[in-house]
Amino acid sequence: MVKVEFIEVKEALSKSNLPDLYYALNPYFGCEHSCIYCYAREYTPDKEVSENWGKIIKVKKNLIDLLKIEVKKKKRGVVGLSTITDPYQPIEKELELSRKGLEILLKNGFKVSIQTKSDLVLRDLDFLTQFKDLVDVGLTITFLDKDIAKKFEINAPEPERRINALYKLSENGIKTWVFYGPIIPKVNDNLEIIKELVKIAKETNSIFYYDKLRIKKFMLKSNDLLIKEIVNSSKSYDWKNLYKKIEEICKENNVKCLQAFENKRNNILSFLPKGYSILPILL
Repeated sequence: MVKVEFIEVKEALSKSNLPDLYYALNPYFGCEHSCIYCYAREYTPDKEVSENWGKIIKVKKNLIDLLKIEVKKKKRGVVGLSTITDPYQPIEKELELSRKGLEILLKNGFKVSIQTKSDLVLRDLDFLTQFKDLVDVGLTITFLDKDIAKKFEINAPEPERRINALYKLSENGIKTWVFYGPIIPKVNDNLEIIKELVKIAKETNSIFYYDKLRIKKFMLKSNDLLIKEIVNSSKSYDWKNLYKKIEEICKENNVKCLQAFENKRNNILSFLPKGYSILPILL
């Protein structure tokens, strides 16, 4: 059972330090998806939430009122929705903070870059299609096998639902991208998975981002056997060779392919179509 708490905050739009994102809009602290590898817990300022990841969700109850004021005062910039929580986690279906925030931002001329693991994003197709030039949507697809996904992304929607959402978004003319990450040695690093994900990216005209598992402090401190296993499997792994294969597969399929975090900002932007933003990549 997830504990839900309502809190008040002092600002809605926070300054982002991520490439090509000027602001971040995080309607919630914590994420119900409970992905065991999630980096966001290390960037969440609420200690209670970060130390009980997936068990506590804090809702920013005054977020929308603050946002209505801030969009009139702050200069236009690309907003990441979200960077330390999934904007379309289960509680969003009831509270609609992401939807309300998205509407305010788009109607006030802010560009929005969305990253999610949920097909709930399709609920907001009305805004997304109305403001196509101001928005892009990325789906994190880390695994293809739903049983394996369940072990790592405990409460997140099954991969098939995310893939179907990606196709639906693309069919409606929305700029889309696929995030394949984290790549976990001996779990989701085989060529069959890579080829299928690149195929999906090609068919949806999506940019393909990929990133290795990045070992964080909470992983090293964890007593969870699965986390210990993936940490050990990452030691001395030949990432360079894997990246080369990924690039080759993307090139063969004429898919734009980018290694997350490793590229300099100007190099990344040279690949992107007008209107694209660099993804948050924390979830």
